[in-house]
Amino acid sequence: MSSGLTRRRGGGGGAGDAENGESSRVASPAPNGENGHKIAFDPRDISESAERSKQPKLTLMEEVLLLGLKDKQGYLSFWNDNISYCAPWIVIEVIDDTLTGEVLLDEALKMMKASEKMSVSSWIDLMSGETWNLMKIGYQLKQVRERLAKGLVDKGILRTEKKNFLLFDMATHPVADGGAKEEIRRRVRNVLTQRTVVLPGSQFLPENLEFRYVRTIAMVCAAYAANVLENALESLGHESRERAFAQVDELLAEYSQWPFAKRAEAQQVLVQTWDRSSLMR
Repeated sequence: MSSGLTRRRGGGGGAGDAENGESSRVASPAPNGENGHKIAFDPRDISESAERSKQPKLTLMEEVLLLGLKDKQGYLSFWNDNISYCAPWIVIEVIDDTLTGEVLLDEALKMMKASEKMSVSSWIDLMSGETWNLMKIGYQLKQVRERLAKGLVDKGILRTEKKNFLLFDMATHPVADGGAKEEIRRRVRNVLTQRTVVLPGSQFLPENLEFRYVRTIAMVCAAYAANVLENALESLGHESRERAFAQVDELLAEYSQWPFAKRAEAQQVLVQTWDRSSLMR
């Protein structure tokens, strides 16, 4: 019996057909199994696995949602609509349509790729899940908060329970792994309270992750816009919290438009011009 895999030749197919068929298969040596036989594999699986190992366990959307979630009750504030508008903002312009493996992000990518160009505010309205536009019904994301929460359940961060709210039952998602949320809180406090920011590596922010600091700044600014940032600053005193919020304002001024720090540089130029004109007088 042959020790390797053989391709069954189709009826009427010659050796040339077999060779052409084999060219689309794996040409490199495949890893051997326990019995010494070769194992068929797709090299794309290996490259995708290596790429996934460099990615954080949670997306920016999930981190912001987790910050706003009540640990024991398992739901967001009923009065906070801001988080729905901040959750889908991560995708603004498609420059690479490679699927991410995250259902919501992939759905947004497909919509934006197939659509005509629209403004950032238009995409945010459509993808928030909180507004309806009959003319753009095919471009709207549905149940954004619930789907994000279920994604966190699948990752073992949350669990699902049912609670009775007067006349109806509602699915809630209390925190199952408190370490994930605490790591996010610690990262937020690190950025907003330390003079020298050092972000230690973890499964939620790997050492080999590209743009680790920019990603963290984006998460902090999104949490601020979603009105959930204060949940990460509860352990700080009043003055420390005020300084932290002032730091967020500075980060927003520097990173709210591309290229970064453009607005801050423009303000600095205005200040310098004003100083020179004052001296000339």
